[in-house]
Amino acid sequence: MSMIGEYARITPDELKRALSDPDWAYDFVQELLDEQEEVDQPSGQARCLDTDKAWDAIGFLLRRVGFSVDIVHGEQLIPGADDWGYGPPCYLTPERVRIAAESLPSTSFETLVQGVTPGELSQADVYPQIWSDLSALDYVRHHYESLSPFFAAAAEEGDAVLVWLD
Repeated sequence: MSMIGEYARITPDELKRALSDPDWAYDFVQELLDEQEEVDQPSGQARCLDTDKAWDAIGFLLRRVGFSVDIVHGEQLIPGADDWGYGPPCYLTPERVRIAAESLPSTSFETLVQGVTPGELSQADVYPQIWSDLSALDYVRHHYESLSPFFAAAAEEGDAVLVWLD
């Protein structure tokens, strides 16, 4: 079974409801995911996004450069939420989404991987264990580069973002 990094953009009112009714949040996000399966949208237009199994490598690389927002795990737990796959969801407030959206474009993938070796990723036990050579980073690049337009659209709309592993 794979661990997939998942994101959903939600309005401030939807966040407020999610915080008071985590079961509603789960059902609502499942509806968003179902709707998105029917329409293929670029990440800058989508309400949901996944980073497939690249989430841990993205998190590792962002921590290396001191990125100020935890866009991989979220920053606040939804109180009382059940497990959405590999634990309960977390969220980023609209303000933290805005900060991430402003910072992502200036944090190029080249900056993230500068000086990274396959051994460093393997030694850090970064999921999934595919780091026998740096060409595996091309897989991570694709998913990392989808985050900037997703967060930019969320920030432009004043949205919060739910984050979970499924």
